[in-house]
Amino acid sequence: MTSSRAATPASRAALHYRIEPSDLHAHLFSVTLTIDEPAHGQEVSLPVWIPGSYLVREFSKNLQNLKARQGRREVPLVQLDKHRWRVESTQAKPLVLTYSVCAYDNSVRTAWLDASRGFFNGTSLCLRVHGHEHGPHSLELASTPDTAAWSVATGLSALDVDAQGFGQYTAASYDELVDCPVEMGSFWIGSFTACGVAHRFVVAGAAPSFDGKRLLADTQKICEANIRFWHGDGKAPFKNYVFMLNAVGDGYGGLEHRNSTALICGRRDLPRVGDARSSEGYTTLLGLICHEYFHTWNVKRLRPAEFAAYDYTGENYTQLLWFFEGFTSYYDDLLLRRAGLIDDATYLKLITKTINQVLQTPGRHVQSVAQASFDAWVKYYRQDENTPNATVSYYTKGSLVALCLDLALRRDGKATLDDVMRALWARTEGGPMAESDLREVLRELAGRPFDEELQQWVHGLGELPLAELLAAHGVTLKGETAQLAQQLGLRVAENHSVQIKTVLRGSAAEKAGMMAGDEWLGLAVQDQEWRIARLDDVAFYAGAHHSVNALVARDGRLLRLALQLPRHAAPAGVAAGPAKPAHKPSDPHAGAAAAPDTISLSPADPAALSRWLG
Repeated sequence: MTSSRAATPASRAALHYRIEPSDLHAHLFSVTLTIDEPAHGQEVSLPVWIPGSYLVREFSKNLQNLKARQGRREVPLVQLDKHRWRVESTQAKPLVLTYSVCAYDNSVRTAWLDASRGFFNGTSLCLRVHGHEHGPHSLELASTPDTAAWSVATGLSALDVDAQGFGQYTAASYDELVDCPVEMGSFWIGSFTACGVAHRFVVAGAAPSFDGKRLLADTQKICEANIRFWHGDGKAPFKNYVFMLNAVGDGYGGLEHRNSTALICGRRDLPRVGDARSSEGYTTLLGLICHEYFHTWNVKRLRPAEFAAYDYTGENYTQLLWFFEGFTSYYDDLLLRRAGLIDDATYLKLITKTINQVLQTPGRHVQSVAQASFDAWVKYYRQDENTPNATVSYYTKGSLVALCLDLALRRDGKATLDDVMRALWARTEGGPMAESDLREVLRELAGRPFDEELQQWVHGLGELPLAELLAAHGVTLKGETAQLAQQLGLRVAENHSVQIKTVLRGSAAEKAGMMAGDEWLGLAVQDQEWRIARLDDVAFYAGAHHSVNALVARDGRLLRLALQLPRHAAPAGVAAGPAKPAHKPSDPHAGAAAAPDTISLSPADPAALSRWLG
């Protein structure tokens, strides 16, 4: 990064943060917050969550040694609750707060600091000064002798920084400050321009085999496809953008921000010099990049009405995550196809995986995708052994709702989901929206209401009309025989034995009395007992026998559980019959009992498929 100084200084900030990576081995950032004009009894607090990740994470647990002074006088602090303090300050002098934050979460959501890398979100480090949230904030990133070789990457606007990026930055508000994460370290950096917008891509932790040139070229295609999707030949709503990718031994995830994203992936998923193939891991990474970039429009700007102003003190509830996460999940792979980064066969494979994930989730019969959105704070982000039985992912089912809407609109012949998304952007001017906005736009563009479909697909528990709609666009959906784990109703780990993680509702395993936490050690078939190390051993030792005993260990006891193994009958057919009238949605209950839990997709009409995916 070259030295930078703002041509026209922003309004003088009344709040100044100085952040220094002070102790790399203790993982401590030191923070100094100066409030030029404090209130009498000034209150400050640290957020309990970060927008985009719907879980109360209690960031204040990592804050320590909070002190306050005005001039030379130490000022008492009173802790009001788990994340909020009142300073016994006066209005006469600037108030200075000092504290440290332990940064030991190597994810995209909080903060990390060690001898090779630093990263933080403002929600983890920057106290919110009550009454000053909407005014300008300044941030100084300070280097130390231990970080002299490091560089900085962030989406914040630079005021006065050195060649490595350390120095002064500015934000127009607290929201902007905490929506611009900061990456520090000796990272790889590249750049490109997409539709006139400057983009930077930094990668920490990559192996020497990493092909940065290919990653930049592919990401550029993704960005151009996204910008043109939303604006055609128009301008993006941001002047620059930065991707921050942390490559680790094993990891995956991302978090969207207004002009940046923080990503994490396994370093083996990065493209490699001299290898032109696209591994499954690299395709997944490109989908993640596309997903978080699409969020720059869909959730960061076009967003739930409940998120018009974030409440950092607790849960922010909305029933619309099926739209903002689910529709983004639909478009992340679709835009890869449109950008030429995957072919039709790969796209259908990705859609197949999503459909099977939903079909293999009994919780879809328990909770609607709208309810799942509302309960994200206590269910999706707090998953346990019963999660698949109790809820459904608003990512996966939401993406299938988007798929069904898009295919239904295309079948009607008057609009596409692309048109709907752009119309919503125009209707809200890229701002807050409600479900009623979606319903009205659908009515306007399609020439008919979609209220019944939304009620069934989003607020109901019935199956989605996937076979029917896919068939209308040249794709055949066929039921397949599930893997043994799914036939038994198990989610397991295999390591010298079979460790049971989840038992699915209504399954053969549940009927046998198996429980999450059991260790499946062996199988008794007639008068013989066999040790098993993996599920494949069950079919091998059982042979043609269907009534067996599972030998499991539970809480130090050995149990024999009577288990009825599934018979490998042909799965129920789900090929679409005659197309239904375009104006009438499918009966949500029709055929639900016969629906298979594993399917495959195959192209039947390449021309029709091309019209959809093109």
